[in-house]
Amino acid sequence: MTPLINFTPITAAVNHLLAQEPWAQRILASHAGKVACFDGGAVKLSWQVSADGLLQAPSPDAAVNVTIRVNLADLPLIVQNQERAFSYVKIDGDADFANAISQVSQGLRWDAEQDLSKLVGDIAAVRIVAGGNALIAGALATQKKLAENVAEYFLEEQPMLVRPQAVADFTNDVTKLRDDLERLAKRINKLKNS
Repeated sequence: MTPLINFTPITAAVNHLLAQEPWAQRILASHAGKVACFDGGAVKLSWQVSADGLLQAPSPDAAVNVTIRVNLADLPLIVQNQERAFSYVKIDGDADFANAISQVSQGLRWDAEQDLSKLVGDIAAVRIVAGGNALIAGALATQKKLAENVAEYFLEEQPMLVRPQAVADFTNDVTKLRDDLERLAKRINKLKNS
């Protein structure tokens, strides 16, 4: 049986994001008292929606209204494409509540500058976030260039891979050669028979 765990730090982080987005709290508040269970196979998270639209640990006697099952291996795909996140999960239970969770999950964004400005001031927060964004962009560009260089190496230097156009050209050449051989065989048979 999968352990049911209440991750207080995760709950606090999600509630922090919800507190910054009143629209999200209103959507969830309309489902006050309902319980959602996120089942990742190895781990289950369960939250109950409070009257103010924030999350809390469910009461022991509360029934689960919706269960959202996700394969942990799909998490990178979900993070990469949040608009399609719910296409990677299986939902059982209250469809309206699941739709509300989907709306909230797609719209929640962390305003790092606002949180950092409370610690280091506005200017430093802007610069830290800009530096972090530049670092992430640089890492993504480096990863892309590395992938391109590895692919080029295996295509050009140590040909272990073949370009799709080269495969298509080879296939066309083989087809043409086969057709030419069939015509030649027919001519040879025709000459033998005459």
